[in-house]
Amino acid sequence: MRTIASMPRRIAAMAVLALLLPALPAAASPAPGSLIKLADRSSVYYYASDGKRYVFPNEKTYKTWYADFAGVTTVSAGEMASFGIGGNVTYRPGFKLVKIVTDPRVYAVSRGGVLRHVGSESVAAALYGASWAQLVDDIPDAFFVDYSIGAEIVSAGDYDRQAELDSESSINADKGMVDIVPVAVSAPHVGNCRIFPSDNPWNTDISGYPVSPNSAAYIATIGASKGLHPDFGEDPTYGIPYDVVGASQPKVPITFTAYGDESDPGPYPIPPDAKVEAGGDAHVLVVDKDDCVLYELFAAEKAGAGWNADAGAVFDLKSNALRPEGWTSADAAGLPVFAGLVRYDEVASGAIRHAIRFTASPTQRAYIHPATHQAGSTSDASAPPMGLRVRLKKDFDISGFPKDDQVILQAMKTYGMLLADNGGDWYFQGEQGAPWNDDDLNRLKSVPGSAFEAVETGPLIK
Repeated sequence: MRTIASMPRRIAAMAVLALLLPALPAAASPAPGSLIKLADRSSVYYYASDGKRYVFPNEKTYKTWYADFAGVTTVSAGEMASFGIGGNVTYRPGFKLVKIVTDPRVYAVSRGGVLRHVGSESVAAALYGASWAQLVDDIPDAFFVDYSIGAEIVSAGDYDRQAELDSESSINADKGMVDIVPVAVSAPHVGNCRIFPSDNPWNTDISGYPVSPNSAAYIATIGASKGLHPDFGEDPTYGIPYDVVGASQPKVPITFTAYGDESDPGPYPIPPDAKVEAGGDAHVLVVDKDDCVLYELFAAEKAGAGWNADAGAVFDLKSNALRPEGWTSADAAGLPVFAGLVRYDEVASGAIRHAIRFTASPTQRAYIHPATHQAGSTSDASAPPMGLRVRLKKDFDISGFPKDDQVILQAMKTYGMLLADNGGDWYFQGEQGAPWNDDDLNRLKSVPGSAFEAVETGPLIK
């Protein structure tokens, strides 16, 4: 690896990202991993664990790390002055391809701002899809000095884009410092795609939402004395699998055998060897990481050149649009399955940034948005409706649980759980085939239903 030391360093000319944010009241001292600004200035900095602030050269760089500008902390002028400039923030590894204006070569980004020349267009297409050229950003020459040059990527096997994305949960980590989960977090990602916008119900912090007046009844029906049940683990048949494809994945015909009138028509880009959930639900989940579209099937089976399924749904990951009222999906509630899975990479990164899917039975013949469909067996008002949001109570002590369990439980406090299907009470779903630790997961079964409360997120729709 060589550093481009010959280029002039222009720290004095570093362009601070100018964001037109409203003035905010001064807050307490920021935690490492925060975004900070002055009350009367629009420039935003990253406050790192070394006590210094780092500059976003432009908005393109910022958007590789954050989906929006929520959670920015306002600090006083004196405090800001005490945080020395640490340098520039570089592109998030794996997120985009980059080049400089004066050099036609295209680079992939690795940890620590290491640029690796992509040796050919075919390699770029293999790593970033057929639309790879649309993912190339120009870096101004003045900021190229913030990067270093690594080994050339001669073949697709030389660079694991997903691993690069998964390896960096914060700018702290990218700078080689202690990885502290940022205060201002973005929506979850797969490849270069956010799993729905940051303000999507799945990604909304509901820790401050009011308790539902029917909370006690809902919790009692689900089971106040019943424990949480992780419906995934070391057994490779437990959990729900998914596949990630690129824009080059061929689309194949889908034949719906039960709920075609409430399904999105094919074709879908389902690989012939797509992973199928074990058991009767037989979900198939596919994320197109280039076009940012989620495809899901329920009760799927391979059929000739395509697939048969009871139902199917297509979700634009860039949109908050709901399914039509009364429509199901690959889930009973009309919700996306993938959005609520506990994924191993998220747990390993130290933060799950979305609500978690769970099941209960019986359920009410009603639903609450973002659900669009009921599959209930009773009109009893004490039974939970599809789309019900529950959260782990703020005062429930999670400090004695293993680290990975704490990540899951904290997500249940911050983002809660969404009732998505009929099934085992308090069963929540996670990724199949990941290196889970059953001893740790089984500790979660000690968390009783009484530790949860239902929150108000909208009216009942019947």
